[in-house]
Amino acid sequence: MTGYTATVTVRLKHGVLDPEAETTARALERLGFELEDLRSADRFEIDLDAADADAARERAGEMADRLLANPTIHDYEVAVEARE
Repeated sequence: MTGYTATVTVRLKHGVLDPEAETTARALERLGFELEDLRSADRFEIDLDAADADAARERAGEMADRLLANPTIHDYEVAVEARE
């Protein structure tokens, strides 16, 4: 088994209200920053052992499906890197 770090980024789907991002976007605009869109996200870093990167990605995806993300309102991405 090899050690991996899986990073799961969970975001609200487009069209779902994101009050945190709306408040932050307004504050950035008041500070003079121009932006087209802003979305908030949660990021989870999971250290795990797996046979290979695909197996680590699959386990992290299962964690996201079962607990970290609500498929009704969230999208998520999984990235995997070998730990040294």
